[in-house]
Amino acid sequence: MAKGMREIKSQIKSTQNTMQITKAMEMVAAAKLRRAQEAAQASSPYADKLKEVVASIAAGTKGVTHPMLQKREIKKTGYLVITSDRGLAGGYNANVLRKLVNTIRQKHKSADEYVLFVIGRKGRDYFRRLNMPITEEVIGLPDSPSFADIKSVAYTAVKQFEEGTYDELYIYYNHFVNAMTQIPTEKRLLPLEEVSGGTQLTSYEYEPSAERVLNVLLPKYAETLIYSSVLNGKASEFGARMTAMGSATKNAKKMISELTLTYNRARQAAITQEISEIVAGANAQG
Repeated sequence: MAKGMREIKSQIKSTQNTMQITKAMEMVAAAKLRRAQEAAQASSPYADKLKEVVASIAAGTKGVTHPMLQKREIKKTGYLVITSDRGLAGGYNANVLRKLVNTIRQKHKSADEYVLFVIGRKGRDYFRRLNMPITEEVIGLPDSPSFADIKSVAYTAVKQFEEGTYDELYIYYNHFVNAMTQIPTEKRLLPLEEVSGGTQLTSYEYEPSAERVLNVLLPKYAETLIYSSVLNGKASEFGARMTAMGSATKNAKKMISELTLTYNRARQAAITQEISEIVAGANAQG
């Protein structure tokens, strides 16, 4: 019984240490979430304004075309997926990776029909285990990523579409709703067919020509959408981690209460047994 009590006490101590860690991680994630959420919200006005400018030029000019605005026969598809570098974030990575893999298996018969661009160590390792082709990867993003941190993969993904390496580009990420809710999202990034949809058009004067301006702005707009999704994904990551660590802390508290109750019962039983043995010994001597 004494050995059992020592084991229970040791388990209580171990669970308490774990609870301290999960509580600290929850608080850190909450602090990072606020900053990430502000960054994600701050990126929206820039993307919206850039879309307005592009849509106004594209709609107000006749005879100007650009490969990023034109739909073509789908022979090959590009996928850009945003994951995290670390775990302990509930289903944050698993949900978006499962959604993408299911789509690939439904739409494609061989690896020659698609290419992958991966942001985050979890996604990279996952696709490596499945032996799926990764064209470019970015890992080790800071908690507050700048555009420079993802510029290489964003530029390559957009450039290869322009060059005709593939005929459409989708982005997969977790859309941030709140700390409790992150929605695995699929968004068709290229071609930009809907660039003028629902946008208030404004008349602009530009030099040297509409075509030259679109050649510069369209790739920047697509790259901006990728960066905005990365910021949204970061907010989702910290929200998921805060929620997961909060749940872990609650579970640890519940386990400590149950173990403490078990310990007290075992201690009471041990005391009762000792009293019984003392009484029995006294009666034997009498």
